[in-house]
Amino acid sequence: MSDAPALPRVRVRARPPRSLPLFASVVLGVFAMLHLVIGWRLLGMPRWPAELEAVGIFTLGVLYLSVPAALASRVLGDRVPSWLSGVGFRWLGLAFYWFVLSALAEPVVRLGARAWPTLPWAEGGAGVVGVAGLAISAFALAGARTPPVRRVEVPVPGLDPGLEGLRIAQLSDLHVGHTIRRPFVQAVVDRTNAERPDLVALTGDFVDGSVADLAHDAAPLGELHAPLGVYVGTGNHEYVTGTVDAWCDRLRHMGIHVLRNERRTVLHDGAPLDVLGIDDPFANAPGHGPDLARAIAGRDRSHASILLAHQPVFGEAAAAAGVSLVLSGHTHGGQLWPFHALVKLVQPYVAGLVRIGATALYVSRGTGWWGPPMRLGAPNEITLLTLRRA
Repeated sequence: MSDAPALPRVRVRARPPRSLPLFASVVLGVFAMLHLVIGWRLLGMPRWPAELEAVGIFTLGVLYLSVPAALASRVLGDRVPSWLSGVGFRWLGLAFYWFVLSALAEPVVRLGARAWPTLPWAEGGAGVVGVAGLAISAFALAGARTPPVRRVEVPVPGLDPGLEGLRIAQLSDLHVGHTIRRPFVQAVVDRTNAERPDLVALTGDFVDGSVADLAHDAAPLGELHAPLGVYVGTGNHEYVTGTVDAWCDRLRHMGIHVLRNERRTVLHDGAPLDVLGIDDPFANAPGHGPDLARAIAGRDRSHASILLAHQPVFGEAAAAAGVSLVLSGHTHGGQLWPFHALVKLVQPYVAGLVRIGATALYVSRGTGWWGPPMRLGAPNEITLLTLRRA
């Protein structure tokens, strides 16, 4: 009989849709509403010349169509031209900020027009929204760059002296795809290797496409090296194209240890360290799905341990299982401020190091980005975690 402890139930507040056509319809409907708000603020309410308004409406319609085209590139790969997905994803970021600014400007413009009706409030509001959105988006575009190394010290109660100072490099949410290609991946790998970590952990969402489309771009991941090995756990995006098993095989061929609800024990200066990994809760492939109880079955709880869990919702269950450190990602830290406020509605932790009893949980803001190649208020990172005796 297993002596594994009873684990708290993991509550996932948002799950992937069961019907992709229905989900696509809802997404396109939301995007349509977003574009209507932008169109009203920038084109409909101000009194522009009819020709200029017509050109603006046509351009807005074309940009609207670029968004589903960009999203389709996750499934269709290079059958969607890179320039088209590039336009679509960049427009998605700009549209987000124009929408937020349009919503904020609406009450100001209406109240101002009532108080001082002779002033061009609608035109002025459109100008401020347009220029401010462009400026913010340009700043966010500059924020999407080869990530710096973020250094974090993690106190671990009862840590074996042999593990004091052990260094773990975490890469998460790399999202190799149409806006992240081989040069970016190579730069991340080179910067990670330069830190000479003892162990490398990839905590999911490393690709946004199939092996056939992205094998060349993801190839530098095979150059990652560390004395205790390179490990990966699956994220939700690995399941989108239905090629998760092909990617797991590819990573194993590259010398990376794929941990699917399993554990490996390594030694550092004579001290044992358990490295665990579980599937993402959004797994939809046969035989896939998170099973922490299976990963910890038979584990010696006196060993220090690291759990690779893409989503931070496993923090409490890992703490109950006596895991020393949980490494997660998924949230991107919000990626584009103030989107972090929405992330908080579905994830218990958004970014950084938190403690759950004796267990430490670190949530990476991500090494790459998803969708718009933009970062604002949530810089991407290569994380270097150093274990310390508490």
